[in-house]
Amino acid sequence: MDILTVRHLTRYRYAKPVAFGEHRMMFRPRESFDQHVLESSLTITPKPVDIRYIHDVFGNSIGIARFATRAKELVFESINRLEHTPEDSLDDPTSPDRGLNSYPFAYHAIDLPDVHSSMLRGYSDPDRILSNWSRRFLQGLPKVDAANVLAAGTHGIHDELKYVGRQSGPPQSPLETLRLGRGTCRDFAVLMMEAVRSLGLAVRFVSGYLYIPASENVASTRLGGGNTHAWVRVFLPNGGWAEFDPTNGIVGNRDLIRVAVVRDPVQATPLSGTWEGAAGDYLGMDVEVQVTAEQTPDVTRRHAGVA
Repeated sequence: MDILTVRHLTRYRYAKPVAFGEHRMMFRPRESFDQHVLESSLTITPKPVDIRYIHDVFGNSIGIARFATRAKELVFESINRLEHTPEDSLDDPTSPDRGLNSYPFAYHAIDLPDVHSSMLRGYSDPDRILSNWSRRFLQGLPKVDAANVLAAGTHGIHDELKYVGRQSGPPQSPLETLRLGRGTCRDFAVLMMEAVRSLGLAVRFVSGYLYIPASENVASTRLGGGNTHAWVRVFLPNGGWAEFDPTNGIVGNRDLIRVAVVRDPVQATPLSGTWEGAAGDYLGMDVEVQVTAEQTPDVTRRHAGVA
């Protein structure tokens, strides 16, 4: 178990004081058996007149802030301290139903209504380029089951495509990412989502943070730090939701701090809102993300599932 602290600062800059409308925030990590928030603080400057919290349709925590003052800067600083426990196994070796994870994949009838929307393709593939690319990961495996196929896809994207950072803008289409041979973490997540859906599995987009352990000398190879990070969660027919980070070739939740889990990336915007002023007043946005770990005695980090 790790004790991690995430500091996420966003600063909007304007040429002169402007008015601010409602802003929606997705900063707080999701509570689960593998991550638990110990402390959480949020500082907003200028101070809003009201902050309230809701859960969206997926159970993500949404903060809503309203303002009554003008300012040349709007700053959000979120700090969350949490326990994070790696989940090393994607399948229970003692389960009598391990065959349910074998290809062709099929879900229990009771689960289908709830996962159906996460199985629907979001992009057209008229020439079956993506479908054919995805089916490569069914071949040459010692066992053609969900966990092995998904691990192969995760490593395939990581090994074959080049990561190029891009802080803003919507994800590329999966076909564009394949054509260019490069993309951001959210481009790779969307590519893997469509590939997994083409094989008949339910998958969701995850937005959160990546912890890069300083002691393990992986900063030069881990990609997506210093900002929010994106990966995917796939619902295994037998085993439930499991996480895969194609940007870094990570299978499982090692060093991945989930904040938002959604069907479509547009539903996972970390911060959005409105302001009133002239178009030329907007000077830009700065984002800083730091994830640090506390030193805990007698804890040995396990490396299962890390490429």
